[in-house]
Amino acid sequence: MEGLVTYYEKGDYIETETGNKVSRKSLICGSQNIILGGKSIIQTDCVVRGDLRRSGGGHAVVIATGKYCLLGRGSVIRPPYKTYKGLFSYYPMKIGDHVHIGEDSVVEAAQIGNYVMIGKNCVIGRFAVIKDCVRILDGTVIPPNAVVPSFSVYGGNPGRLVDQLPECAQEMFDAYTKDYYYTRMIRSDMK
Repeated sequence: MEGLVTYYEKGDYIETETGNKVSRKSLICGSQNIILGGKSIIQTDCVVRGDLRRSGGGHAVVIATGKYCLLGRGSVIRPPYKTYKGLFSYYPMKIGDHVHIGEDSVVEAAQIGNYVMIGKNCVIGRFAVIKDCVRILDGTVIPPNAVVPSFSVYGGNPGRLVDQLPECAQEMFDAYTKDYYYTRMIRSDMK
């Protein structure tokens, strides 16, 4: 969980009142249907598809993230979908607090709990549910409709249990995401 400091130009990211940092080089579709919980980072080349929602009138939250979420460079976040009784429909996605989604990962989960670390180049299948305090290793493929239990480490293709996390995992992930936000993503004029 170690990493290098990333310096960025003030103009490269949009900083919101709630502390979110969104790369101008990311693709955010349907922003009116996306809720960022605050102090979240959406990095360069990340794609967030809030435009993929159920048909019908009014606004609907398609993707909701908690606080201190880190969406890695090149990751794709899109809501799950299925055909039910002959109708094709998208369903909402909920991402909890202190979640890190690694570079080039594709996520179509129904729910990701709090304190979750998803590695690089992972695929999280449609309607998968990842419980609290979970680590998904680099290159893992979690199949559609899978449920990943709390305090587990999953790896491989297809993803399977390879280890257990200690009870202090929540504190470790909390410290990691806060450290990343405050000390690893620094505006170049703040050096």
